[in-house]
Amino acid sequence: MSSGSLGQASSTSPAPSQRAIMWLLGGLALLGPLSVDAYLPAFESIQQDLHVEARAVQFTLTAYLASFAFMSLWHGALSDALGRRKVVLVSLAVFAGASIGCALAPDVYWLSGFRILQGVAAGAGTVVGRAIVRDLYEGTSAARMLSMVGMIFSLSPALAPILGGWIVTVFAWRAIFAFLSIYTLGLLAYSLRALPETLVPAKRQSLAPASLLRSYLRVLTSLTFQYAAGAVAFNFAGLFLFVAAAPVILGTHLGLSANQFGWQFVPMVGGIFLGSLAANRLAGKLEYRGQTALGFTLLLAAAAFNAAYHGLMPPALPWSVTPIFFYAFGMSIASPPLTLMVLDLFPDFRGVVASMQAFTMVMLAALATAVLAPALQHSLFHLALGQLALGLAGLAVWPPTVTIRGERRS
Repeated sequence: MSSGSLGQASSTSPAPSQRAIMWLLGGLALLGPLSVDAYLPAFESIQQDLHVEARAVQFTLTAYLASFAFMSLWHGALSDALGRRKVVLVSLAVFAGASIGCALAPDVYWLSGFRILQGVAAGAGTVVGRAIVRDLYEGTSAARMLSMVGMIFSLSPALAPILGGWIVTVFAWRAIFAFLSIYTLGLLAYSLRALPETLVPAKRQSLAPASLLRSYLRVLTSLTFQYAAGAVAFNFAGLFLFVAAAPVILGTHLGLSANQFGWQFVPMVGGIFLGSLAANRLAGKLEYRGQTALGFTLLLAAAAFNAAYHGLMPPALPWSVTPIFFYAFGMSIASPPLTLMVLDLFPDFRGVVASMQAFTMVMLAALATAVLAPALQHSLFHLALGQLALGLAGLAVWPPTVTIRGERRS
């Protein structure tokens, strides 16, 4: 382990390697998006097989997302009290069981119920994973680890729909959930071997309601937390606005068919992947303020170009999708230092902080999906203005004077 490590897994277990932690946390982070992206191509097949309307199948996604958002508030608190390892292992076991239930579901009601159970468990890897990174690493090492996990995470939007489409074509929609259960059981076996307990008993928090309430209130009433978490969430919402409006952007404005969605999602995924790679290379070479400022500069320049182009010109390829790459690239450069800044605000209960940050991101993305996208998607110019406004909001609430513990300054 690097010099950025904060401690051993325990007094008797050896320190895990950075590579093992990276692949493990990346695999955990993939679980949430995989359980959404992989089964999207199967919607029509599920509808026909279970003899239900499209909205009933859509509800299985809504139910999953709602339970995911709710439990993102609690995974961190549970890990602060019970330990990181135990929460991750139990969540993986629950998710694997729920995936088997989805594969065997006799009707859409059972499918919805097991999807809710999947949502309850899926967020633990992402939320607790951030706390694990901050338990083990400081400054540069932590930023590099978060960026590497981000690179692995970015693969899901590109690969999962292709994988899901292949599975449902060759086998059937139930095989997608069988695959998810096999993936999760493999991840569980790897976690049993490689995942350390990174929170020593002396640093654990009480699950007593009064103690939990104090922890949540301290986070909620911290303006610094609201600003720092808001900076991450606004940037992400700016990207998610174009995800939510993708069917209209590609189908209506650009006249593309359903099998040409790669025109938008390949640049988006490429921007996230390469931005995370750049963040990894920049860690330790730029202080966190400089890296965050660079990220904001790129994403705001991309959004401004997008607005200017569509204010003057009609939608056209490749100009209508190119800014998405640079926005995602800039967002991914800024995200690791911003996330570390949030986690360092309350080092005694990082799990609660990680939960609140995740909840903030999910809720703002939901707002972009439910309100902003329907209101703005009639015009690519208005969508670009909306993205620019969200990026500017992120810049406005960014508190650049807050430091990251263990940061190496050049």
